Amino acid sequence: MNDNAKAEGKWVQELVAFLRTQPGVSAVRIDPAAQTVEVATLGEVNFTDFSEKLSATISAIEARLATQAPLVAPAGFKLTHDGARLVVGRESCSTAETLWQWREVDWPVAGEGTTDQPEWKFLTWLAAICGGAGIAGSLVEHFGPGLPWLAWIFFAAALVAGAWDAAIDTWANIKKGEVDIHLLMLIVAAGAVSIGAHSEAVLLLFLFSASGAMEAFALDRTQREVSALLKSAPKWAIVVTAEGGEREIAVEQLQIGQRVRVKPGGAFPADGTIVSGTSASDESALTGEAMPVEKAKGDPVFSGTINLWGAVDFEVNRLPAESTLQKIIRLIQTAQKLKAPSERFTDRFGTGYTYAVLAGAGLMFLVWWLGYGLPAFTNTEETRSAFYRAMTLLVVASPCALVLSIPSAILAAIAWGARHGVLFRGGAAIEKLADINAVALDKTGTLTTGELAVVGYESFPPGREQEVMELAYALEAKSEHPLARAIVRDARARGVRELNVDQFRNIVGEGVKGSLNGVQVLLGRRELLEAGPLAAWAKKLPPAPAELSEIWVIGREMVGRVLLRDQIRSESRAVLAELKQQGIFTVMLTGDRQHAAEAVAKELGLGEVRAGLTPEGKVAAITALRKSGKVIAMVGDGVNDAPCLAAADVGVAMGARGSDAALEQAEVILMQDKIENFLSAHRLSRRARAIIRQNLTISLGVVVVMVIATVLGFVPLAVGVAAHEGSTVLVCLNSLRLLLGRNR
Repeated sequence: MNDNAKAEGKWVQELVAFLRTQPGVSAVRIDPAAQTVEVATLGEVNFTDFSEKLSATISAIEARLATQAPLVAPAGFKLTHDGARLVVGRESCSTAETLWQWREVDWPVAGEGTTDQPEWKFLTWLAAICGGAGIAGSLVEHFGPGLPWLAWIFFAAALVAGAWDAAIDTWANIKKGEVDIHLLMLIVAAGAVSIGAHSEAVLLLFLFSASGAMEAFALDRTQREVSALLKSAPKWAIVVTAEGGEREIAVEQLQIGQRVRVKPGGAFPADGTIVSGTSASDESALTGEAMPVEKAKGDPVFSGTINLWGAVDFEVNRLPAESTLQKIIRLIQTAQKLKAPSERFTDRFGTGYTYAVLAGAGLMFLVWWLGYGLPAFTNTEETRSAFYRAMTLLVVASPCALVLSIPSAILAAIAWGARHGVLFRGGAAIEKLADINAVALDKTGTLTTGELAVVGYESFPPGREQEVMELAYALEAKSEHPLARAIVRDARARGVRELNVDQFRNIVGEGVKGSLNGVQVLLGRRELLEAGPLAAWAKKLPPAPAELSEIWVIGREMVGRVLLRDQIRSESRAVLAELKQQGIFTVMLTGDRQHAAEAVAKELGLGEVRAGLTPEGKVAAITALRKSGKVIAMVGDGVNDAPCLAAADVGVAMGARGSDAALEQAEVILMQDKIENFLSAHRLSRRARAIIRQNLTISLGVVVVMVIATVLGFVPLAVGVAAHEGSTVLVCLNSLRLLLGRNR
């Protein structure tokens, strides 16, 4: 009998036993491989109560090692399969099953029962036990004469609790042939105990375990954003069948082109485009934007965002594994693993530095003992032994704070950015962005919105502009082209009446046409005029202003055009003004026409404009700026921006909705489609750099000062412990300021 069959029998037994104790639960649907579990109920049930019991049941199943033969479901229950999922439920009619309300239950974390306890809480408890038991031991030692055994019990408990985590890490490293600062702490603690300095040993381990808890807390805070994104990723999707029915499938089974229905309160399971229905979505988990985003036919939707009020159908245009949400999760996870140059520098203080400190302490022990004639191990009221001083030197020379100085700040910065719509691809991006003195920006989609808006109507002969509006509205109301949405939006805002156009169809690449009261009408590019009987006359028509686009309308004895312009982002001017105030040079690199680019640059106050550039031309411009001594950041959003994003010192992509090519090349991604987030990213990088420098100053300063003082014999062990671990805690707290600041 194969292992899968045996495992299935085990699942059935446990789940049937669970259902017998839960009369309000009709069925359990579970996928051990994907670690998903759902329960079906009829009516109101104490969901919290039975979800806890179900989690306990699953944990018990996972822990059990014995294998059994597959079971036939007991009387009153039935066993079915739904794809990879196993469904165990009570026998009931098919009508009742359609009324079941399926709800997902959290899969329990292995080894943790039904709770997911953060590591920092466990470390905090160890530190608290260490500190509390140490205080109790000191009180008994000083105020409880005749009870040395009780003081020893308290000290022993404190030492075990304080050394627990360091001992586990040290043993794991020793098995790999490595040593680190945890070993130093254990050696010093053991040495302090050997010379009777129990209080100092406990103080050392308490502060060391407390700083470890602080470090774990900081790391936990940085990982919450990724966890929130992972939890927001839906696991099931409702596919609309060809007959109009509904079928639920796992998200992993979705295919491009499928039609998916999302009901109010549900999450969009993939990236796609709305094909029917209207609603609004909560995209805060994806972009950090708190305001709901209206959704109607033709609007994009993104995996993991929440449908707020209306049922909508959308067409999948990107596989779930390649969705915006999954892309962001991968970016954050990668960023947390990529190290900044300065962080890689501090890594060199690991094993080699530990050996050096141990050797230095051993050498100084011999110098104090043999060279200066200090007692080797015996302390007196007047003189500390050579061994005591060597233990103190080990403490103050340990690089705990130095090792934490940079990664704690980098991780905190990445966490703040993820929560506020700025993604950094590792610490190098944070450090480099703080050093820029020039910013190159694309025009369309970066300084402008990338969406055209109507700025006026013209008719030839003049005076028939109202007819141009009405005809353009009638034709574009049936089109799905982005320009059509701009014209329709403007017409509705002006209250233009809607005419009924028959025989509507697209003219591929040129426009649309239809019939109005038996007369053919057209809308499209200037080429429509120049290719017809009006060609000679059309050549005499005035060209559109350089900064505007035009759409021509042809009706009964009338020709007109709609003038549109790419809208400048309202925030662009303020962003460029602040960059200029900081002394940062700004330049626009665009493939647009010179006149259009200059018009935008003049309005925004850009330092320089380079227009009519190909992707190769943009790269050449970036290269020339770098050769002139500029440290340059490039901000763009399109496929044509990807090469220059890679060529710049720091590539910055506009929005998680930007092109895949731009996102792949960018080192910083502005999640919200807002240019002002670049300022947030820049301020954050400068704050992070300042905090890193502060941390390095604190950690290196304490080490240098305390080592000198220890060599000269001025520092008792307790003071060395307090200074060393105090600097470690201070570094962690200083880094956490990045999480609390606004950086805006």
